[in-house]
Amino acid sequence: MAEDLTLPTVRALPWLHPLWQRLTAPDAPAAHALLFIGPAGIGKRQLAEALAARILCDQPQEDGHACGNCPACRLHAAGNHPDFFRIVPEGEQADEAANAQEDAGAAKKASRQIVIEQIRQLQAALTSTGHQSERRPVLIDPLEAMNAFTANALLKLLEEPPAGCRFLLVCAAPSRLPATILSRCQCWRLAAPAPDAAAALLTGDEARALLALNGGAPLAAQRQSEQGWAPLMSRFVQELSALPQSGALALAARWEAWLKQRDTQDTAFALPNLVDWLHRWVADLALLRLGAQVRFFPAERARLQRLAQHLPIAAILTCYNDLAQIRRAATHPLNARLLLEDMLLRYARLTA
Repeated sequence: MAEDLTLPTVRALPWLHPLWQRLTAPDAPAAHALLFIGPAGIGKRQLAEALAARILCDQPQEDGHACGNCPACRLHAAGNHPDFFRIVPEGEQADEAANAQEDAGAAKKASRQIVIEQIRQLQAALTSTGHQSERRPVLIDPLEAMNAFTANALLKLLEEPPAGCRFLLVCAAPSRLPATILSRCQCWRLAAPAPDAAAALLTGDEARALLALNGGAPLAAQRQSEQGWAPLMSRFVQELSALPQSGALALAARWEAWLKQRDTQDTAFALPNLVDWLHRWVADLALLRLGAQVRFFPAERARLQRLAQHLPIAAILTCYNDLAQIRRAATHPLNARLLLEDMLLRYARLTA
């Protein structure tokens, strides 16, 4: 029978093949909690999903992937397997529902964190035995979306894992995780593919233009290209370059209105992305000032070089560190306008 292609695999992600082979080898370590660490957009979630499918499968294939044909695989492919648990922020679930209904209202109100109630519900579900078998994968992504209370609730499960449970944890910012969580996981660090290999996987010039901005992560670049982020990047560069003439407060007002526009919201572009782009722009200024190569905005190298040559490296690094602090608050800002003003005033002082 043909494989059910709705099940996740890593076959199309060659940079993950060596790790996949290690994880699915007959003598692979049987850790109860695997933590996959790496930048966004390189396939961490897909790897975890493929492993969950393999765990549930009754007859995995020779390459380690789920067969797609057994009853467990058919249940999983239909999204109905009772022994698979996926924990993601409520906001991601709301986004999926909003996309299906073409209504973004509910998604805006949903939390972008993994809340403690989700872990409590998971704990209650795991107290009973497995419905189909004793193999019960639990996927949590992103792990850093937990606050301290949620992390403590998860820690109890990791300390005394229920029978048959395998925790598949995904994280892009391990520095935000408690040491107690890290110590109870087997950590695997994933790197982005080589630039040429990543570019070869992308379709379209816009996706390749977004590749550098995403730190060489091809899946993130392709997704953003399909969502229409390339014109947003062009607008960001043009308006930021005109900042001395336009004024930081005026630009903050325009950017706040820009983020509220329906066509912008339809692309899933939001305030944290805008803050992240400015942070990376300043990172490129620092790299140039230190004699290194531009990393995130290679197409703007000449513009960045003209700007960087007049700036003290100490001032650039101060701005970079300030933006790192602002970036942490961008997901849940108390006031988006004030955050934008603070961010742009700090940048304007650097470039004045």
